[in-house]
Amino acid sequence: MGKPKSKNASSQKGKSHDRQIVPGITISKKNEATVAPELADVLFDIGLKLEEKTDLPVDVQHVLAGIVMCAQAREIDSEKPVDANDEELISKLVRYVKVIFEQLGGGEL
Repeated sequence: MGKPKSKNASSQKGKSHDRQIVPGITISKKNEATVAPELADVLFDIGLKLEEKTDLPVDVQHVLAGIVMCAQAREIDSEKPVDANDEELISKLVRYVKVIFEQLGGGEL
């Protein structure tokens, strides 16, 4: 018996089909989001700002979903890094976070 073939080639091939939402956030064909580790604190900080503006218990998953929805609506530039101090982005995300809570009750995404 020979060794099983490496899955590296197929994994690399799959990654080439990922779509960048913004630098550090990609979506696979299966609609699975991947977030670069360096964005964890940024998403957390955005969540805190969104909590203040919406009076809702916003977590990182809500922020991520809001960013994806905002990108799908072509309201953000896929080449522009996400910044927790970007008031224009925060304003756009407020609407999407409210929609998420209205439609899903804010529970597990």
